[in-house]
Amino acid sequence: MTSAKIPAMSRRQALAFGTGAMVATAFAFRAGPALAAKPATDEAIKAFTRGKEPVKGRVKLELPEIAENGNTVPMTVSVDGPMTAESYVEEVMIVAEGNPNPGVISFHFTPSSVAEANTRIRLAETQNVIAVARMNDGSVFSDVRQVKVTIGGCGG
Repeated sequence: MTSAKIPAMSRRQALAFGTGAMVATAFAFRAGPALAAKPATDEAIKAFTRGKEPVKGRVKLELPEIAENGNTVPMTVSVDGPMTAESYVEEVMIVAEGNPNPGVISFHFTPSSVAEANTRIRLAETQNVIAVARMNDGSVFSDVRQVKVTIGGCGG
């Protein structure tokens, strides 16, 4: 059996190796994904509503009170009101305060649509889910539901 000689490490190589190890350690212990702060959610809603304050009512958000799996939470949103050329829902935005990106989904409607949509959404943790509807006349309405997430979700 022959033994191979391992070349000696220079001081410069040792410093570079140590620096690389410190950087790798720093990234390994960095904080998890940043969750959306309330200001980010408020800014998303403000941009969607074009600065108007949403009024409670007309929007109905249906979510389970407890989601056993945050990766797939069933959701239905509907808006009461006529869907005519004179008065209709233009768009509904769903935001989740605790997700890494607060904007979850937006639904676009026309006067010939039914103002209702169903889907499954992903929630990082127990949090408020907010639906905001913008009407063709610029008025905005909202509904809020808290969902308790027991496992899974965006954060693991």
